[in-house]
Amino acid sequence: MPRIIEPFRIKMVEPIRMTTAEERERYLEAAGFNLFKLPADAIVIDLLTDSGTGAMSSEQWAALMRGDESYAGSSSWERFERAVKDIFGFEHVIPTHQGRAAERILASTLCRPGDVVPNNTHFDTTRANIEAAGTRAVDLPCGESHRLDSVFPFKGDIDLEALERSLDENAGRVPFAMITVTNNGGGGQPVSMENIRRASEICRARGVPFYLDACRFAENAYFIQQRTPEYRETSLLDIAREMFSYADGCTMSAKKDGMANIGGFLCSNDDAVARHEEELLILTEGFPTYGGLAGRDLEAIAVGLYEALDPDYQRYRTASTRYLGEHIVAGGVPIVQPPGGHAIYIDAATFLPHIPRSEYPGQALAIELYRQGGVRSVEIGSVMLGQRDAETGVEVAAEHELLRLAIPRRVYTKSHIDYVVEITLEVAARADSIRGVRIVEQAEALRHFSATFEPVQEAAAPVS
Repeated sequence: MPRIIEPFRIKMVEPIRMTTAEERERYLEAAGFNLFKLPADAIVIDLLTDSGTGAMSSEQWAALMRGDESYAGSSSWERFERAVKDIFGFEHVIPTHQGRAAERILASTLCRPGDVVPNNTHFDTTRANIEAAGTRAVDLPCGESHRLDSVFPFKGDIDLEALERSLDENAGRVPFAMITVTNNGGGGQPVSMENIRRASEICRARGVPFYLDACRFAENAYFIQQRTPEYRETSLLDIAREMFSYADGCTMSAKKDGMANIGGFLCSNDDAVARHEEELLILTEGFPTYGGLAGRDLEAIAVGLYEALDPDYQRYRTASTRYLGEHIVAGGVPIVQPPGGHAIYIDAATFLPHIPRSEYPGQALAIELYRQGGVRSVEIGSVMLGQRDAETGVEVAAEHELLRLAIPRRVYTKSHIDYVVEITLEVAARADSIRGVRIVEQAEALRHFSATFEPVQEAAAPVS
C-alpha cells in the first residue's frame, strides 16, 4: 500500500502563535479553567471541535463568489436545495444557521411535555433542545459500546431490543426516534446499515417517525463501505442515499460533513410537519430560502456535501485520525477502540484512576494538555453529559469519562499531529500528579460551555 498523504495542496496559511508555559497558566486562570473561554490566539493546536473549524476548498471559495444574496428565491438556494435533495432524498429542505437550530425547530414542532425520544446517544445540543420542550431524551447505545476497549466495528449502533421496549412502553408518547451518525457521544463510533434499516422497520411498524442526526453522514458511509463486505464496491454517495432512504427526516450540522464554517438544515417527508417547521423558521431564523444563512454559505455547503463523499478525502481523514490514536496507545494512553473518523477519545477515567468522577477526570486532563503544550480539547463526560436526578437533585455521572481530540478538516498536517502525540505522552508521564477540579459556577443547561472551575488542592483518597 502506498503512503496515504493529504489529498490536497495548501494555498494559504495562517500563523500559529507559540505560547509559553507561564502565559498558558495565566490564560487558564483567567478563563476559570474552562477551555471554551480561552482566546483562540492562545491555542497552539485546537482540537476542541471539528464543527465549523475546517478549511474550505478552492472550489468552495470559488462558489462563494457567486453567492446570490436575494432575500427570497435566490439561485444559491436552488443549488443548495438541489444538492441536499440529490444526496439526502427528502421532500422538504429547511436551511438553518447551524445544526442546533434544526434540532430546536424539530423539537418545538413535534415534542410535548411527557414525551420520550430514544436515540443511540443524544449529543449535547440535541439533548438540550429536546429537554427544553419538556421531553425526556433516552440513550439506548448497543451493548458493545459499553466496553471501551472492544474493537467491534459498529459500536455506534442503537440497541434494537431496547428501542422496541421503549416504543412499546411509551406508546403514543414518542414523537420520533433518532440515530446519530456517527455516534459522537459514544466515542465517534459508526452505525451499521443493518442497524439503521432495522431501527427504521421497528419505528415504522409502530407509526413512529424515524430521524437521523446526520452531521457526520459521509464519515459513517465510509465506515460502512470499509467494514461491511457487501458495500465494499458501493460508492459513498449511494451508501449515503440508502442510509437516508430508511429515515423520515434528518437534522444536519453542515459545519461537519458539509465541510463549511457555518450552516445546517432540517429535512422531512411530512408536508404538515414541514409547513409548521417553516413557520418557526421564519419566526427565528429567516425566510425559507435562506434560513439565517448568506447565499455564499449556501453555495459553500452545496459544494462541500459532495467533497465529504470523496473516497480519497475519507481515506486520508480516517487514516490521520487512526494515526493519532495508534501512536498515543503505543505510549500507554487508553482510548475508545477502534479509532473513530473525526476524533480520538481518551478514556480519562482509566488514564487518571486516582481522580474520582465527582472531580471530573476528563476536564482535568483537558486542562493539563493545554497547560503542557497549548493543545485544546474537550471533555465528554460528567461535565458535558452528567445529569441531575429529577427527584433527589443529586448529580448522576455520565457512563464514561472521555476526553475528545477532534481533528478539524483539512487544517493540520502530520507534524501537527505528531506534536499532539508528544504533548499527550508528556502528560501521561506525570499523570499521577494531576489533580481533579470542582465546579464553581454553572448554567442550568449546556453547562460545559460556560462553567467556571477551580483545581482541587489535595489528592483524592485512593480508590479501594
